[in-house]
Amino acid sequence: MPVYLMRFSYTPETWSRLIENPEDRRDAGRAYIEQVGGSLHGFWYGFGEYDGYAIFETPDNVSMAGVVLAIAGGGALASVQTTVLMTVEDTLEALAKSKSISYRRPGE
Repeated sequence: MPVYLMRFSYTPETWSRLIENPEDRRDAGRAYIEQVGGSLHGFWYGFGEYDGYAIFETPDNVSMAGVVLAIAGGGALASVQTTVLMTVEDTLEALAKSKSISYRRPGE
């Protein structure tokens, strides 16, 4: 199954609600992803451009997109970015396939 890195930032209102009523949001993330047959592999908070990071596994890109859209549509996030992560083996396979693809630079 594909693995995804999700980076997100909460809105100020969400932080305010969490300050008033602290909760472990891993449980929510796990519940969302399990609805599409996926699993949560990790959930962290950090400093910098994003407030949090999660690693998810889902059956396919459409399932992950559905989860991201549901979460983003809830209004608690100021931003969200999801990246498909490739295994080393998948990358090696992609490198091997690239040898058979003819590429022409623009203007040549």
